[in-house]
Amino acid sequence: MNAPSTPRLTTLDAARALQGMLRTEIGPGLTERELDAVETRFGFTFATDHRVFLSAGLPHGSSRWPDWRNGDPEDLAGRLAWPVEGVLFDVEHNGFWHPAWPSRPAETSEALRVARTELESVPQLVPVYGHRYLPGTAGEQGHPVLSVYQTDIILYGNDLADYIHHEFAGRSSNLLTRTTVDFWSYFVEGGPGIDVTLPTPFTPYATSAEEAVDCLRMLVLERLIGRRPHPAQLIEAGLTALVLDVETESLPLLAGLSRSEHEQADALFDQVLDELGLLQDLPADATDLPWEAARWELVRWWLQLIVNGSLDAGAGGDLITYEGWGALARPQSLRPLVDMTDAYNDWAATRRGDREPLAEEILEEAGRLLAGPWPPLG
Repeated sequence: MNAPSTPRLTTLDAARALQGMLRTEIGPGLTERELDAVETRFGFTFATDHRVFLSAGLPHGSSRWPDWRNGDPEDLAGRLAWPVEGVLFDVEHNGFWHPAWPSRPAETSEALRVARTELESVPQLVPVYGHRYLPGTAGEQGHPVLSVYQTDIILYGNDLADYIHHEFAGRSSNLLTRTTVDFWSYFVEGGPGIDVTLPTPFTPYATSAEEAVDCLRMLVLERLIGRRPHPAQLIEAGLTALVLDVETESLPLLAGLSRSEHEQADALFDQVLDELGLLQDLPADATDLPWEAARWELVRWWLQLIVNGSLDAGAGGDLITYEGWGALARPQSLRPLVDMTDAYNDWAATRRGDREPLAEEILEEAGRLLAGPWPPLG
């Protein structure tokens, strides 16, 4: 990751301005004594900007905001334990094992014991809103805000101010992903979690040459808005096109690249695009790209991926919220899907374990949007 410029200190006035964007009630801020008492009671520390934010005012009126003043202690403790317990769940049920840990024991019970021991030393994540978390490091600021669900860990803001602008004001930001916490940054940098600023994590879906070529075009559009495809993704798209009888001189070369030859993928991909004529109507970069039209075209593709099962409904909803709804100035036509995604990520829903019906709602809304006029009205 590239280190950005030093983040500015969050003042009380700046924090109050951020809170003016929230769609909730704001109570009196926590006093220094109250903040110290919370840290002592639960055994963690707030980062500096998080502490100032809570001093300016305490958001409440929704279960998604942790109530550090009057909240149920058991609920607050559960929120604090959620990130680590989610990792342990994936260790037990989904085969997760961090590469920096000792070799995984054969017995699941022993693997859990080792993982729990390793996790005792990782930086504490502190809930901000729902499943959005900030690292809790005393005297530090500017950490990224992460959305955490087991090892599905999504970057949602370069810092607290950037996150508020994105989540609640619908303003697109140029995220400068930061390595600030050793363990959790693994997921942002390409672990098993989904980062909404990275290429779309879809599985191959094309069944015709037309669909295969369309997929290549969508990868071009993603690249033009800053979401550079991974070399393996380019190779896989090329192989799919080749199998479906798309013919260009360079396509077999792209499709046949080995892992040790990944550095050649970008150049060969561009050759394939040129041979297919896909570059003729596109600029070399995003400066003169018909920005709004390109975003809508990508939103439609992401919706199609959700509907055909190539993209997880929750991940697709997150992606459309970030790159579509937020970047397109929050069109009302996408608001139902955004609200469904928000409900899917809601703390209470995930604790109840009833996310499947919520994912089905996202899927149905994606189908409804695709069946209507495009771009959707409103």
